[in-house]
Amino acid sequence: MPDDSAAARAAAEEESAFSHPPVAPDATAAYGDHPDQVIDFYAPRTDAPLAPLVVVLHGGAWRAPYDRHHITPFADFLARRGFAVANVEYRRGGEPQIPAQNTGTGAAAPLAGRWPDTFDDVAAALDALPALVRAALPRADARRTVLTGHSAGGHLALWAAARHVLPPDAPWRTEHPALLRGVVALAPIADFSVAGKLDVCGNASLQLLGGPDHFEERRPYADPALLLPTGIATTVVQGRADLDVPQAVAEAYADAAAKAGEMVGLTLLADVGHFPLIDPAADACAVAAEEIAQLAW
Repeated sequence: MPDDSAAARAAAEEESAFSHPPVAPDATAAYGDHPDQVIDFYAPRTDAPLAPLVVVLHGGAWRAPYDRHHITPFADFLARRGFAVANVEYRRGGEPQIPAQNTGTGAAAPLAGRWPDTFDDVAAALDALPALVRAALPRADARRTVLTGHSAGGHLALWAAARHVLPPDAPWRTEHPALLRGVVALAPIADFSVAGKLDVCGNASLQLLGGPDHFEERRPYADPALLLPTGIATTVVQGRADLDVPQAVAEAYADAAAKAGEMVGLTLLADVGHFPLIDPAADACAVAAEEIAQLAW
């Protein structure tokens, strides 16, 4: 268990990240009929004729209370640094709370994710994105696209970049790798085995796959640690003081990549927890933006 000072620091970091008011997008487009199947677009706040495109997938343990609005200050932060930004919404776990015996955690909790809807949406959004970007962000250079995501969104970013190595019968599989400059995963839930052992976010990854009855059969279709190598440049940014998604999860993913013959960059930030990576008021957020820039430019 974390000591009182670590828990207090984590709470203060979360409060800071959520203290910024949502930033309205310049445009919004739907990629499906469900209200959550939308993408918000932020134009670059510079005069450059073309700007790299950053696709953002928000976190929140794939649970309904956490939607894309909490990451809009981060999207705006990127836009002010000269990026075109697409902030993707997707279907998350529903309410009300589900019985404890179905969570695998021993306690009632909001359902994390929907199988297969969450994955359906991320795949559909990425497939629809090129046409939507041409209409909504005419100055976006899709040839320089970087995919990023925080926490559960970091998982989805890694997963979306690995669709070409999904099992052959996966409905989301693509024949070729996505046209990405790279992926920057921020404190991602990137290894479901380690995340389960550490009870990350109330064992949200177990819930995402439908509970213990489905976990092992569905894991090869969903766990980034099993979807390697991708051949796509990937960097993980992780706070050493993260109590929500501990450093061990990121290290396990990097180790799995190395065993698969792929080098994944791992940037570990001292005295940084879970939320400063997307908090424009924190130095760690600038580090995350710089990692994105190194791939995009």
